[in-house]
Amino acid sequence: MREPTATSEKLKRKAFFDRDTLLHLRLPFSFFLLPVFCFGLSEALPVDWKNTALVFIVLHFFIYPGSNIYNSYMDKDKGSIGGLRNPPPVTRKLYYVSIIFDGVGLLLSWLISWKMLLLMLVYVGVSKAYSWRGVRLKKYGWIGWLVVMAFQGGYTFLLVNIAAENELNEAWLDGKKAWAMLIASLLIGGFYPLTQIYQHEEDSERGDLTVSYKLGVTGTFIFSALLFLGACAAAWFYFSGFYSAHHFLIFIVCLVPVIIYFLYWFVKSMQDKAAADFSHAMRMTFISSVCMIVCFTALFVLNH
Repeated sequence: MREPTATSEKLKRKAFFDRDTLLHLRLPFSFFLLPVFCFGLSEALPVDWKNTALVFIVLHFFIYPGSNIYNSYMDKDKGSIGGLRNPPPVTRKLYYVSIIFDGVGLLLSWLISWKMLLLMLVYVGVSKAYSWRGVRLKKYGWIGWLVVMAFQGGYTFLLVNIAAENELNEAWLDGKKAWAMLIASLLIGGFYPLTQIYQHEEDSERGDLTVSYKLGVTGTFIFSALLFLGACAAAWFYFSGFYSAHHFLIFIVCLVPVIIYFLYWFVKSMQDKAAADFSHAMRMTFISSVCMIVCFTALFVLNH
């Protein structure tokens, strides 16, 4: 077998989009953020499909991956991270790729409208502030959690719904939209600490005292359960007030598999803290994402 030459090694180092870089983009992880997109779309009347397709591509193929790879560059994790059991070594190229992906995403946002460009720019800026060591919102447990809850939840609902309805004015944010944004935020706020539950040791070594680290394993489960209960209460007021009890029934039925697995994982983790690991966290995230996508897809069909 031919030995690698110095030139080939140099080219390999220069290649931006090699296998390691693609892995750090964590493109499949964008699937776990799809429920909020589906929720925002389900509440859009009427739907501008061109803008909807554009905002989907912007978020799931550029902005989210750009945030993922920037976070990888800043964190330099050696253990499992969301969507990657064994992350490859971190190199400087991840930083440049994150800038490229953010730039392309912002340019595509401009095709929707200049207002969408500004809104997406705010999202990118907050995402960078969450990971960048100069600000590092992530290290402030409750502040970091609030930022993720608000921006991956309510703010993302806003981005999708505005693009789908092709409308951004002072009349957009009414009582109905505010309730929907609250539900999206509560769902993300409940799920997010569960994705940190297996990273306590590595996060603490970096000085990132996340909400999950502060609460501990048991506290994380209890806290997430309370957030889920809050989301269900908000969903009841929202669907029964603006639609019908049938809408809320669909929401609850779709949550049943999530609740069952959550309780199973909770009990197992109480018996053995080692069960609060990457595999169970990713399985929980996958089940909840699939169930919520089914839920909001069904509601979209019902609403339209």
